[in-house]
This record gives sequence, C-alpha cells and structure tokens, in this order.
Amino acid sequence: MSQAETDVWLSRVFHAPSSPALAGTYDEWAGSYESDMLAVGYLHPAVASGFVGRHVTELDGRILDAGVGTGLLGHVLSILGYSKLVGIDISEGMLARASARGVYSDLRNRALGEKLDFEDKSFSAIVSTGVFTAGHAPPSAFEELVRITRPGGHLIFSVGKGGWESGGFREKLEGLEAARRCRPLVITEPYAPMPFSATEAAATARMFVYEVL
Repeated sequence: MSQAETDVWLSRVFHAPSSPALAGTYDEWAGSYESDMLAVGYLHPAVASGFVGRHVTELDGRILDAGVGTGLLGHVLSILGYSKLVGIDISEGMLARASARGVYSDLRNRALGEKLDFEDKSFSAIVSTGVFTAGHAPPSAFEELVRITRPGGHLIFSVGKGGWESGGFREKLEGLEAARRCRPLVITEPYAPMPFSATEAAATARMFVYEVL
C-alpha cells in the first residue's frame, strides 16, 4: 500500500466519531496495518522496546501491552527474552493478528479509560504506544494503569504533542506525581513517529518512562 493510502487510514482513526467506530476501522485495517505503518517509518515500537530493555530488568516479569495492535511490540520483546506478555486492544481484528504471533499468554478486548479486569499490582511494566493521541484513549486511563502496576514497576508510553499540550495528559500525570503515585524517569525530546507520512510527518510525540511508587 502507498504512503498516501496509509494517510487515509490515519485520518479515519484520528477522526473516528466514537469508540465503536474506531474499533471497526481498526478491524478493517488490521490486515495491512503493520506494513502500512512501516511504510511511513513508524518509530514508537522501536523506541518503546529500547526503554523496556533499559528499565525492565526482570525478563519473567508480567508486561501489559496496552493497545496491542498487531503485536509488533510483543514480537520484539519476545526476541529480547521477555516471556510473560499480556495484551489488550479494542479491535478484534487487531487481537487476531496479535494472537497469531504466539507470543502473548493472554489477549483481551478491553478499552483504555474503562475499568480493567486485572488485579492491583499485576504487572511489572505496562507499555502503551500510539494510544494516547487524537481520538483514542483518555488521560483518565492512567488511573487504572497505575493501579495494576506494582510499586517499582514502570509505565512506558507515548503521548502526542496535542494531547500533552491541550488534551489533559500533562495535568493528569502531574496530579499523579503530586499524589506520589508515580514519578517520571525519562521524557524524551519530541520526535516525529511517522516521518514518511505526508500528513503526519510534522506531528511530534514524546516517549515517557514513569516509575510507579
């Protein structure tokens, strides 16, 4: 698929009018999603994998891939030796692709921003890339992500520039820091996660690493 066609898909997901519409669009896109995103130089999975390798030292710790998509991130983490991977996503089509990789022990259709059916302190790390952006998961999702991460565990996630500046993510994370529920370890400089996209090349995001307290 051409980069121009990928941009059409990106426009559809960024402007989906509802969560069911968003899930349906990702269901339609699942078959070509990975190759399409690689065509626009999608960087988030590589950046996030690097930070997992740097900060998550327990290879047998339970890791949640929140917004699993086709499971590309989990595939990379499994190569690095991480063996207890769990994934959630709103799209059954994406979950089917992730399941076919054979690296996740548990995959569930769940939405960030809603109550998650995991016990408190269930995970040593949670990784979420490309989800805290236009039309996707809300800042309130961090309440649940912090709840289900053990003390000393890590949240590794990307946030788009717009979401950080005016979408409530800065305020939400600063509130969690003030309540001493988590603290930032790394905040990257802004980078373009889709540098070869005609419509998104100028859009920037940052990758964050937080420690849960």
